Amino acid sequence: MTEEMNYKEAYEKEHLKCADLASRVAELEEKNDLLEFKLNRIKTNPLWTSTASLRKVMHLGIRQYSRLKNCGGPRGVVQKINYKKRENIAKKQFGTESFPDAARRQEEENTIFPRMVKISILVPLYNTPKDFLEEMIGSVQNQTYGNWELCLADGSDKEHAFVGEICQAYQQKDSRICYQKLEKNEGISGNTNACFRMATGEYIGLFDHDDILHPSVLYEYVKVINEQGADYIYCDETTFKDGDINKMLTLHFKPDYAIDNLRANNYICHFSCFDRTLLEGTELFRSAFDGSQDHDMILRLTDKAKKVVHVPRLLYYWRSHAGSVASDINAKSYAIEAARGAVADHLKNHGYEHFKITSTRAFETIFKISYQIIGNPKISIVIANKDHLEDLSRCVSSILEKSTYDNFEIIIVENNSETPEIFQYYDTITKQDSRIKVVKYEGKFNYSAINNLGVRNTTGEYILLLNNDTQVITVNWMEELLMYAQREDVGAVGAKLYYSNKTIQHAGVVIGLGAHRTAGHTHYGQSRENLGYMGRLCYAQNVTAVTGACLMVKKSLFDLVGGLEESFEISLNDVDFCLKLREKGYLNVFTPFAELYHFESISRGLDDQGEKAERYNAESARFREKWKKQLEAGDPYYNVNFSLDRSDYSLKIKEN
Repeated sequence: MTEEMNYKEAYEKEHLKCADLASRVAELEEKNDLLEFKLNRIKTNPLWTSTASLRKVMHLGIRQYSRLKNCGGPRGVVQKINYKKRENIAKKQFGTESFPDAARRQEEENTIFPRMVKISILVPLYNTPKDFLEEMIGSVQNQTYGNWELCLADGSDKEHAFVGEICQAYQQKDSRICYQKLEKNEGISGNTNACFRMATGEYIGLFDHDDILHPSVLYEYVKVINEQGADYIYCDETTFKDGDINKMLTLHFKPDYAIDNLRANNYICHFSCFDRTLLEGTELFRSAFDGSQDHDMILRLTDKAKKVVHVPRLLYYWRSHAGSVASDINAKSYAIEAARGAVADHLKNHGYEHFKITSTRAFETIFKISYQIIGNPKISIVIANKDHLEDLSRCVSSILEKSTYDNFEIIIVENNSETPEIFQYYDTITKQDSRIKVVKYEGKFNYSAINNLGVRNTTGEYILLLNNDTQVITVNWMEELLMYAQREDVGAVGAKLYYSNKTIQHAGVVIGLGAHRTAGHTHYGQSRENLGYMGRLCYAQNVTAVTGACLMVKKSLFDLVGGLEESFEISLNDVDFCLKLREKGYLNVFTPFAELYHFESISRGLDDQGEKAERYNAESARFREKWKKQLEAGDPYYNVNFSLDRSDYSLKIKEN
């Protein structure tokens, strides 16, 4: 009877909650209708339409203000200026200076690969300016690898008949150039599909009609096809202005294949080249996604690919000019909705339902994906503690007071505290909240052993390792972590952590970074408002490791890899744990949407002096030996062109 009453009470509770939510949805819909009516009335007002130019100037000023704000104040502006200075020095090595000299060109031209694959480069043409067209074709003809064909499908109007004349002149001189005049312009998708129908190559490369290729790009691609069996390849890229590739605006050095990055942001973009067999049973471009047809295509083909390879060299030059997406996404506003649709279609194909895709503050086409929480699984929060009543109290209070997720337990692992007040606190909180439990660890301080003991005393499906010197900021922090941790392909999930001055303490871990060449935190010390390198502080992404200061993982996976390695008593145990998960084939994820303060080193001090420094050096040496192969290969999510001496994605600068 009691059990029946409990079910009835639970049903009534959920029924009331649903009714309340339905009422709130109805209110919001009513407000939305009213706002749409008012907005349409404004847009049709003659005064609004007549002030378009003035508003453009105003928005330009707002954007510049936002850029300064995103730096996080004067300190952030100084950091940005210094970063740009280093970047400007490094830029020189990626323009024409990076082109092969005569000796290198001859070496590449004379190379005979086991597979001398033919690459069909597809270029849809539409009213292409004469100089853009000739520079584009010239960059293909200048390739050091010669087994290519250039497929040009021309949808230009009559006023741009010169496009066809120029292409036909090139075709007569070079049989590798194929040209077709289309009866009508079919848009980016239709014109590119026409190019594909002309193609006879084993591999397909996608090239925009106003951009430029590095002379060695095809050579490098055929090399990884032969050496790694690559069936989908991409490289690093830059935007340039004024018709000069040495006048670079934005240099994009990309991570290796990272599915969560790709879902949030089409970071692969150019220069995509792939085995044409990947297109069996599917289309190249789908017109429904015009504007982001490449994002849709990349999501579909990388899903099918057996070996996606990133060539970490800047080999694609994306021209920035009026009307290009490289210049302004608003030039093609429909691209935003197309991108959202492409990601939604991809997620549905992977079995996800009831997700939400929203733009982030970084850019309209950089997305936050909110996955549905399946069920109501129990989360076990494990907190190690020795004394430090104030820190622990602040941490626990923030969990209890701010968290919107309520199915959790807190396991505090007590490690030889000496102050009686802490035990009084334990007694009080365990009586006040049955979800809180204290277990004792009586050995010397060993972070790994303490947390392993805590996990053995948990009853939840998910483990959340949490430092006692943290404080919750975002109320749905557990949901944001859980939505990734519940995925079958994900291992550990980490949060975005700040120091008390709102500068970043953790936003993902890179192996090999830092003086010890073990592991370091990216964007370290930057302002909370900072967008990060290419917006990477604004979207969830794959990383090699996350900090154990706030780490969620399935309990089954924690057990699968043997928990935290207890030979790493204090440091690097979290990175080691994440690498063990990667060895088992799991992805690790950093999400910026779960935010906490981390008053690091308050609990136990820094590791830079005396016995602590000796211990850290010994653990670093052990880590470098254990993960030697991975460290030599480099972090797959951190481009080799970045310096390992800085955490701000600064480029390596060649010494003269």
